[in-house]
Amino acid sequence: MVLQPKKTKYRKQQRGRMKGNETRGLSVSFGEYGLQALASAWITTSQIEAARVAIMRHLNRRGKVWIRIFPDKPITKKPAETRMGKGKGAPETWVAVVRRGRILFEIEGVTEAMAQETLSRAASKLNIKTRFVSRSRMI
Repeated sequence: MVLQPKKTKYRKQQRGRMKGNETRGLSVSFGEYGLQALASAWITTSQIEAARVAIMRHLNRRGKVWIRIFPDKPITKKPAETRMGKGKGAPETWVAVVRRGRILFEIEGVTEAMAQETLSRAASKLNIKTRFVSRSRMI
């Protein structure tokens, strides 16, 4: 299951910048516990999927999970050993642009200890530092 948009207005995008903190998606809104990003990064479709699989396997059909990020930015790459020029490369993969403070995953219906263990397994699949947060005590 590769996450990517069904349709986009443009096939290619510029890289952009990830300055500053996130302004939206900062609080646990759907579940009881969440995984919050402590740095800014691009998170790829395969990383999101690996984290999702880790969560699902550990929860073993208990609780409910929300994925709060979606990869909507195409990343292009030119073929290996290609000379400079001749335009931009073809879209290779999709990434979600995540800034510091964003809630990445949410869980409910399990104990706090179980949620903490589950989200730490998911965090190990991601390329950024994260922290465990709960709705009752948002820091």
